[in-house]
Amino acid sequence: MLVFLAAVLALAVPTSWSVSRAAAPEPPARVHALKIQILSTMLADQGIGEWGFGAIVEVDGHRILFDTGARPTTVLQNARELKVDLTQVPEVVLSHNHSDHTGGLLTLRKDVAGSAPSALARVHVGRGLFWSRPRAGGAEEANLPLKTRADYAAAGITFVEHDGPQQILPGVWLTGPVPRVHPERNWSDTGKVRTPEGLVEDTIPEDQSLVFDTDQGLVILAGCGHAGIVNTVEYARKVVRAAPIAAIVGGLHLYALDDERLNWTADQLKANGLGSLLGAHCTGIEAVYRIRQRAGLDRKTAVVGSVGSSFVLGSGIDPRDLAR
Repeated sequence: MLVFLAAVLALAVPTSWSVSRAAAPEPPARVHALKIQILSTMLADQGIGEWGFGAIVEVDGHRILFDTGARPTTVLQNARELKVDLTQVPEVVLSHNHSDHTGGLLTLRKDVAGSAPSALARVHVGRGLFWSRPRAGGAEEANLPLKTRADYAAAGITFVEHDGPQQILPGVWLTGPVPRVHPERNWSDTGKVRTPEGLVEDTIPEDQSLVFDTDQGLVILAGCGHAGIVNTVEYARKVVRAAPIAAIVGGLHLYALDDERLNWTADQLKANGLGSLLGAHCTGIEAVYRIRQRAGLDRKTAVVGSVGSSFVLGSGIDPRDLAR
């Protein structure tokens, strides 16, 4: 009987017939080469220190400027001293509206536009960056990017607004505004922001970070971490990949936290597999050392960021001299 069925099937099926199978899904994009170098922060043993943040990213042959420092020329001068060619950087990411992260954008764009018209011309922001921040009494605008928007346009800058996570290069993600699951209040101001729903407390709702998906885990670059670094880490693991956190670089706004909140933050970062921390700008020196201790890191893997210091995928942190 089995022989008979096989013979019938052989006659019924054309010789060219083949089984159709669904194509296997392509594996998610991964970052293979990554260097993040700090161009603006307070500590400096080369270049100029300031209360601000900026960093240059080199990722798989692409370059991104993340934040632009506070004073108009700090990032420009530090880039020159560190031999970073900003004419080869087409895109900028602004983590949020505060002037210590946006103050250099116009000067930088004007400096490169003549020789490289497409350099620093496309700027990624989170939804809310251009919302009005009226000062007390409402007579003065506190939002520098909003006040300067016409000058940006005249300089040839265009903005891309993100209201959610977006992959902007293979394996490179913008979080967009981060949901505030944990009650982290990692900001200092007590001002107001005019949202579509009305005038409310300014929690810096547009705060966003860059996330790099690597075979070693996720690398997160934050400007101030106003959304809360634990909120940011958990959101990155939700929308990109539930991988350990290979490294965090940038400002985390932890310097003002009391011991209880700082210990909780460090413990949460440890639970999420933190491998390295280059804590710059508003992270706080004590906060870096506390995270080092509680997350089981050491002086090679948890370092205070300085101008010129860097994180390189595969080789770790280069602290330069002062913070070594």
